[in-house]
Amino acid sequence: MESSQPTSAEIWRARLLVLLAGLLWSSSGFFAKAPEFAAWRTNPLGGPTLAFWRAVFACVILLPMVRKPQWSWKLIPMTIIFAVMNYTYLTAMAKGSAANAIWLQNTGPMIVLLVGVLIFKERSRGLDWVMAALSSIGVGMILYYESKGANFEAVLYGLASGITYAGVVLSLRLLRNFESAWLIALNHIVTAIALAPIALRPLVDPSTTIPWPEGRQWLMLAAFGVFQMGLPYFLFANALKKIPGHEASGIGLIEPLLVPVWVCLAWGYEEHFPKWWTITGGALIFTGLVIRYVGSIREKPIVQPSEKG
Repeated sequence: MESSQPTSAEIWRARLLVLLAGLLWSSSGFFAKAPEFAAWRTNPLGGPTLAFWRAVFACVILLPMVRKPQWSWKLIPMTIIFAVMNYTYLTAMAKGSAANAIWLQNTGPMIVLLVGVLIFKERSRGLDWVMAALSSIGVGMILYYESKGANFEAVLYGLASGITYAGVVLSLRLLRNFESAWLIALNHIVTAIALAPIALRPLVDPSTTIPWPEGRQWLMLAAFGVFQMGLPYFLFANALKKIPGHEASGIGLIEPLLVPVWVCLAWGYEEHFPKWWTITGGALIFTGLVIRYVGSIREKPIVQPSEKG
C-alpha cells in the first residue's frame, strides 16, 4: 500500500513554497509606499481604495482555486472582520510607516492566545506566554513613542489591524471544515464588495476627491493584487498539504522582517527607515513569534496559521 507521508523532497519543496509566499507577502509596503500612490496616501480614503483594488485583482487568481463553495451564516462575521482588517492595515500603511503597520498587525497571535485561553478555555504552554509578554512590551514601546508624534492615528489603525487579524484567525478555526480556497476567495470578494462604494464613487460623482487609478497605477494595482496577495495564497495553500501549519507560520516570519527592508531599498532609506523604537518594539514582537512558532515545530500545534493582510 502506498504511503501517504510526504517524501523529504516534497517537504523541502513545500518549505520553499512558503518561503516564496512570505517573500511575496512582504511586498505590501513596496506597493503601498510606491510614488505612484503618493497622492492616495494623503487622501483619507486612499487606504481603503488600495484595499479595494488589491482584493479585486487578487480574485483573478483566488477564484479559480475554489472547488467546493459552501454556505453558512458563520461565514458572515469572518468576511466582515477580514474586510475591516484590510481597511485598517492598508490605512495604517498609507498614513504611517510600513514597519509599524506590519509589526502591529503581527500582534494577532498574541490576541488569539488570550481569547483562546480566557474565553474558549484552551490549553496553553509556556512558549505562548513568552510570546505574549514580548509582544506586549513591543507594542507598548511603539505606542508610547508614536503617541508623541503625528503618526499616532496610523498606529491605532495598525493595532486595529492586529485585533481584526486575530478575529480572522479565530473565525478560520471555527470554519476549519470548509475548503480553505473558498474561505480565502470569499473573504476577498466581500472585501471588494464592502469597499466598492468608496473606491467606485468617482464613477457616479466625478467631483469627488477619492482617487481613481490611471496610467501606470493600473499596472501597480494589478501586481499588488496578483503577486502580493493572490499568488502567495496559492503557494501557501499548496505547501500546507505537505508540512504542518505551525512550521509554515515559522517560515512565514520572514514577511514582517522584509516589509520595511523593501520599502527602504525601493523608495528611500532616509525617508522610510524605521525609528529606533519601532526597530526595538518590532524585534521584541518578532522574538516572541520566533519562540512561539519555531519552538513548536517539534510539538503538536495549538494556534493554526491564518490569512495575511
